[in-house]
Amino acid sequence: MKFSRQTTLRSQATVTGVGVHSGLPVSLTLGPAPVDAGFIFVRTGLDEADREVPAVAESVIATDLATVLGDREGPLVSTAEHVLAALRGMGVDNAIIEVDGPEVPIMDGSAAAFVAAIDQAGIVTQSAPRRYIQILKPVQVAIGDSFGELRPHAGGFRVEVEIDFANPMLGRQNYSLDLNPESFRREISRARTFGFMNEVARLWSAGFALGASFENSVVFDETRLLNTEGLRFSDECARHKALDAIGDLTLAGLPLLGAYRSVRGGHKLNHAVLTALLADRSAWRVVDAEPARRPRSHVEAGAGMVGGMIAPAYGPDVS
Repeated sequence: MKFSRQTTLRSQATVTGVGVHSGLPVSLTLGPAPVDAGFIFVRTGLDEADREVPAVAESVIATDLATVLGDREGPLVSTAEHVLAALRGMGVDNAIIEVDGPEVPIMDGSAAAFVAAIDQAGIVTQSAPRRYIQILKPVQVAIGDSFGELRPHAGGFRVEVEIDFANPMLGRQNYSLDLNPESFRREISRARTFGFMNEVARLWSAGFALGASFENSVVFDETRLLNTEGLRFSDECARHKALDAIGDLTLAGLPLLGAYRSVRGGHKLNHAVLTALLADRSAWRVVDAEPARRPRSHVEAGAGMVGGMIAPAYGPDVS
């Protein structure tokens, strides 16, 4: 059995578009990063020097309609979830993400453009074994009528989403996915963000959705879908919620070994469940993907690494 090693990008790849909330043009470049770097956003185009922010839960400063990362000086990058979902879903462990505006470009509302950028850059393996956060016991959070749970799961990472909207065009939908690069690419990477026409004026007045359009959002009114091209999947909205959850949970800093269930959730719930998990040091441990022939070594819950633990392959075994 081979080691499951960390991966990064072979070269750089750039996408350009507009921010769905800011409406401003923005360019994003994905590039290689060293072992154990994780995902690091570099905010360029500032009057002062470039600023870096790691893609970890502690960097989240807002979750209203998008996940916003920042530091003590304020917000740096909004709508981080789609590019993070693409990197995690395609099996990348370490990458630099340069953004020259306040928001990741929305592209077509899905993660497809970021998957294409990853394909263009290429994925290469690195010298160190991949590390995971293995969930040891259930962690649950309820916010109003929303419910989220991370629980142990033997088969890698699984996401289970239920949405329930009063709008009759959506109603209740359920979707689940066992995550690997093939399933991410095929099943959810093309699922677009969505919204409702009767909320547009309120969002605009609050400074949101200034760049939203039928080219980057699925839009419903009370009786019909307004996008003339139709849906990409009959349950596209539930699939997009799964995409968002994968991106938000990428802020754990390492890929998760466990299952996530979200009921009527969103960015706020995803972040709350992840924060609750990381705060409970008995609920998780860090493990290496190593050959089965190696003996088990000492395990310290919530910290360190575990020799001899067999973690399912999370991403492509490329070289």
